[in-house]
Amino acid sequence: MKFWMVVSLFTLALAKHERYAGWRSYYVTPATKEQLATLGSLESKLDVDIFVRPRVDREGMVLVKPQYLNEFITAMEEEGIPYSLHTEDVKARLEVDDEQIEARHTEFRSKSTTEKPYDNYVRLEAIYNYTDGIAAKYPNLVTSVTGGNSFEGRPIKYLKISSSNFQNRSKSIIMVEATIHAREWIVPPAATYAIHKLVENLTDPELLENFDWIILPVSNPDGYQYSHTNERFWRKTRSTDQSSLSQLCPGVDGNRNYDIHWSTVGTSNNPCTETYGGSKAFSEVETRIVRDILNEYLDRLTLFITLHSYGSMILYPWGHDGSLSPNAFGLHTVGVTMAEAIQKKSLPNFPTYKVGNSLLVIGYGASGAGEDYAHSIGVPLAYTYELPGLSRGLQGFHLDPKYVRQVAEETWEGIAAGAKHAREIVNRKL
Repeated sequence: MKFWMVVSLFTLALAKHERYAGWRSYYVTPATKEQLATLGSLESKLDVDIFVRPRVDREGMVLVKPQYLNEFITAMEEEGIPYSLHTEDVKARLEVDDEQIEARHTEFRSKSTTEKPYDNYVRLEAIYNYTDGIAAKYPNLVTSVTGGNSFEGRPIKYLKISSSNFQNRSKSIIMVEATIHAREWIVPPAATYAIHKLVENLTDPELLENFDWIILPVSNPDGYQYSHTNERFWRKTRSTDQSSLSQLCPGVDGNRNYDIHWSTVGTSNNPCTETYGGSKAFSEVETRIVRDILNEYLDRLTLFITLHSYGSMILYPWGHDGSLSPNAFGLHTVGVTMAEAIQKKSLPNFPTYKVGNSLLVIGYGASGAGEDYAHSIGVPLAYTYELPGLSRGLQGFHLDPKYVRQVAEETWEGIAAGAKHAREIVNRKL
């Protein structure tokens, strides 16, 4: 009986990435903003999956489905966009990733060391076990809140961290939201490490004396779970009530679902694409929960950060048209402060962070994004972090698991520095 159970598990493991057979991935290196915009348009035209966002000065990576390979290559050559093959066998590369992650788990088990969710890529259960444990162990400092349930009924949990139970109104509130895009597995470790540094390993008392914190490690638990069990590159939510095609093509891109110039640019009205923005703004319970948290604490919210990957970028509004907010100077200076703090902690082989307006840095617009919405309703400083990721020479699609803790640590340095500078700027204006 045990033999057949092992065989069955092995067979499931082999079949896990079968859907990606025939997919290819390409490095792309646009030389101009026009070429960058062309790549952005292919995201909806050919369902090209921009896995690592390129910039004019930095290489990116895209995934191309078998049925679009010829059209993609034709578009690259007609537009003169430099490209090269990353892998002709996406399925095999994903299996390499699985081996690396399991080897990392085995390493901790062999040392009889408890693996934390900021040490490796972990499942949703491990993240919730960690946050529940933190709240139970430090009840005077941490409150676990379930903002609601996801489309499939999973709790969407966030932690409120405060030395004064959110009662001291002189404190600024910082909110960190993560994993609205399910496949961005490097993001939950950064969010949970922030919890660790505020609760278990506080080295800077000012971060609790002057600030209250809201940290939401996984805002899209359905998609995150599905990316582990079924489709590694799943990005969207898992809703099936958005259109007549939703049963066949479930889910919505949560970072196109906010009520800020919704469905105007950089999004799709086709439910089967990765950037489908939903049937209406805030159609998804997952984005409504983020909205409700922002609105509940808006009077004291100083800084909102939504964590994404990959790209080594700190982006700020407005992402739909590239125009600048009246608070652009503050947005840029705090962004630079965060990037410089990250750089001091970063490794030499990690790219330097780029700071700037979302459209101007990425090269094409996207409406309905989280940081734009937060800023539009009155959060003074709102950002998307694109964490560091892949580079040539790595075998799979993940950043090697041995770098997970490093990314978490350097990201925290940026968040902490940003919180302090944000408070200075906001208080100066009061």
